[in-house]
Amino acid sequence: MSNSAARGTLSENVPDLSLGIRNFDATPSADWRHIFDQARAADDAGIARVFVGDHLLFGTDLGAYADPRSGGVEGGVQPTGPDGDWLEPLTVLAALAGVTKRVRLATNILIAPLRNPVVLAKTAATLDVLSAGRLELGVGIGWQEAEYQAVGADYRSRGQILDETLAACRELWTTAEASFAGKHLSFTDVHMMPKPATAGGIPVWVSGRPIPAVARRLARFGTGWLPWGVTPASATGDLGRMRDLVETLGRKWDTVTVAYGLRAMSKAPGGLDLSRMFEQVPELWELGVTDFRVVLRLPHEYADARDLLEHVHKRFLETCTGR
Repeated sequence: MSNSAARGTLSENVPDLSLGIRNFDATPSADWRHIFDQARAADDAGIARVFVGDHLLFGTDLGAYADPRSGGVEGGVQPTGPDGDWLEPLTVLAALAGVTKRVRLATNILIAPLRNPVVLAKTAATLDVLSAGRLELGVGIGWQEAEYQAVGADYRSRGQILDETLAACRELWTTAEASFAGKHLSFTDVHMMPKPATAGGIPVWVSGRPIPAVARRLARFGTGWLPWGVTPASATGDLGRMRDLVETLGRKWDTVTVAYGLRAMSKAPGGLDLSRMFEQVPELWELGVTDFRVVLRLPHEYADARDLLEHVHKRFLETCTGR
């Protein structure tokens, strides 16, 4: 199930390595300027993209995070508790765009149904223009009903709302005089400028499990897939299942980019165990994974973060090429 046609944005011969910037903290932070230096370090170290997560707020019950029926993942633990700091992701990416030049800027994920689709389309297009076409939107439905209640959105209809949001954004991004009619949103003969710098609209990565609803969303709207709940043990079956679902819908699998979240492995007395962290990369790449994503504990200082990321990226490339 090789996916060579979609491999890697930095090189045709290797997959991407992408880095999560922690726009969240379990305890209040007095100064967030370190994320600028971390993003600059990733830019200069050759990392393909930096990504940030999303939550607007939390209810008191976080149990749904570990409930797959609610969009959570079995065994998952919400990392901050209800009173942790969470910076709004598109605002963060706009700030990071101003201190970087090359690295792509992504959400992983944006809970798009929580946002007005027209406002989202405008915000994303603005960010894409200001970053010279570097924005990528990873989107999903989330797991927490409290957020939907707080913004007045229907939690039970969140999948349908996401589909309409993506359809409306595409229309606004690509059509001079845009019209859209849906159950939750409609507009007629409107003009939204500027359009995104990215031809055809901003790339969208669709998050979710290998199930028909997610496959339909991916086949219709997605540049890439962000698998949710996929483990090393289940990867072969899950990727094969999604490939079959997407191709049944008429979309060629080799036009889909696929991400995979790596676990940050440590070793005593400290430091990263890169051999363990990257040991499955060649196999997963052959299965169709084109982008490996990891969230690391990075130094706050630019030079230290750059040195670490250069080392990590070098070992990643060595693992991919066998050199």
